[in-house]
Amino acid sequence: MGKVYIVGAGPGDPELLTVRAVKILKEADVVLYDRLINEDILSLTRPGCLHIYVGKEDGKHTIPQEEINRLLLYYASLYEKVVRLKGGDPFIFGRGGEEVLFLADQGVPFEVVPGISSFYSVPAYAGIPLTLRGVSSSFAVVTGHEATGKEKKVNWEAFRGVDTLVVLMGVRNRQRIAGDLIKAGRDPDEPVAFVERGTTEDQRTVITTLREVAENPPEVKPPAVMVVGRVVEVHGRVKEFLENLKVLEGTGHAGG
Repeated sequence: MGKVYIVGAGPGDPELLTVRAVKILKEADVVLYDRLINEDILSLTRPGCLHIYVGKEDGKHTIPQEEINRLLLYYASLYEKVVRLKGGDPFIFGRGGEEVLFLADQGVPFEVVPGISSFYSVPAYAGIPLTLRGVSSSFAVVTGHEATGKEKKVNWEAFRGVDTLVVLMGVRNRQRIAGDLIKAGRDPDEPVAFVERGTTEDQRTVITTLREVAENPPEVKPPAVMVVGRVVEVHGRVKEFLENLKVLEGTGHAGG
């Protein structure tokens, strides 16, 4: 039986991979990778390494989680080093916890390699700090995937007093989320930022308010991180500097 490595690939920029992740990818026999994994990251693997796509799209689960688990077990029975490559950090809304529980139940050796999560790195690339002295002393991270429908489980009132709220996978439900947050007591004029394709060359930041999102939501395409709170105002103050830096350095670090 081989070993499975549950590896976080970070938010998109290949330079945000950890040293440990790079080492394991270069030694991998098989890589089962998610949607949005940068091709430059996959190119780090050695010749002959198998690349197996097991990605899921919002509302379109092309491969059920049970099938992914089965594939991990299957390839671990054939190869020495199997990598399960997941965007961001595997334990932050990445179902990595489910996979390690399955592997443990099956007696398959595994290792978890944490990755840089999009919940803080994407706002950071847009010049938005989650905490700021005198402005935000608390933040929370929530999935917007369970905001509507049969899976609705989010208690938005619990986040009423949190200074900064970060919503992942919330683009499709953004109008409902904004309305629920207003109903829960958050200020309708509170600033909101959507950062699309953060840390990549295609990064784009949309600034609006909770009221506008609830009444006339801006055009936003996934993947995007939604940030609610006064810290969003920092983006406007540093936007010009970040855009100049992007031009000078040729990076996607600042998207405006």
